[in-house]
Amino acid sequence: RETRSNLFKKLSSRGPFLVTPFKGDIQEKMSNYTNSPCAACKFLRRKCTSDCVFAPYFPPEEPTKFANVHRIFGASNVSKILHEVAPHQREDAVNSLAYEAEARLNDPVYGCVGAISVLQRQVLRLQRELEETNADLMRYASCLGSETTSAYGGRRG
Repeated sequence: RETRSNLFKKLSSRGPFLVTPFKGDIQEKMSNYTNSPCAACKFLRRKCTSDCVFAPYFPPEEPTKFANVHRIFGASNVSKILHEVAPHQREDAVNSLAYEAEARLNDPVYGCVGAISVLQRQVLRLQRELEETNADLMRYASCLGSETTSAYGGRRG
């Protein structure tokens, strides 16, 4: 029998996962998973009931998604969040939690803020590069214009 920490290590070693949102309503989502427990109930080793708050958002084929969210936020906190959020916003909340959990596991100090900072620095660098390239282009255009003017002894018209 595996301990939770061993299970976390095994699931984490499989690399990053993609968050794949469900399409359709909650009843449709629930009907797809009546035979097997959701990833949350399977991970927590409990019976998955028809009113399981996790089932629509943590399908059985995405165990890493729940494992990461549970590792960072805890199942109890996620359950509280889902009960406090309006039903039509729960899917977005779970996807956000999954993204933040994965980011926190990849960068324990900065989490998703680290990724945002890297992208902001990249945008600034590319903006400076664009300004420099535009300045070079203006210099080349002005040099080309002055050569044309001097070759004809004045302005072309």
